[in-house]
Amino acid sequence: MNIGEAAQASGVTAKMIRHYESIDLIKPGKRSDAGYRIYGDNDVHTLRFIKRARTLGFSLEQIKDLLSLWQDANRASADVKAIAQQHVDELDKRIGELREMRDTLVHLAHACAGNDRPDCPILSGLASDTQKACH
Repeated sequence: MNIGEAAQASGVTAKMIRHYESIDLIKPGKRSDAGYRIYGDNDVHTLRFIKRARTLGFSLEQIKDLLSLWQDANRASADVKAIAQQHVDELDKRIGELREMRDTLVHLAHACAGNDRPDCPILSGLASDTQKACH
């Protein structure tokens, strides 16, 4: 199948397929006599794997490692678990940071009268040098 068909079958755009090839995440598609990329079922399966991993928020470097392990029949599941656990830890950290951001914005929004006066605790909080002024 050509790149457009592979894109449709995998749910990954042709542009991203070319990008994944350029960064060596996937092997370049074989070329037809006319120079068009040709992809097989295994390529589509790999693209779906990448798409699912991206949906779960794995970085391209982590996906490269996961692909390598996925394609290695002698892999240790502990290696896969370590990558997944590292990602969970990163997600937990980001969730904590997002909660702090949300809490600060909720506090600032509650402090704002939302009227026609120019005083605005939200803008004052954003202009402040410290987080203390926002809490």
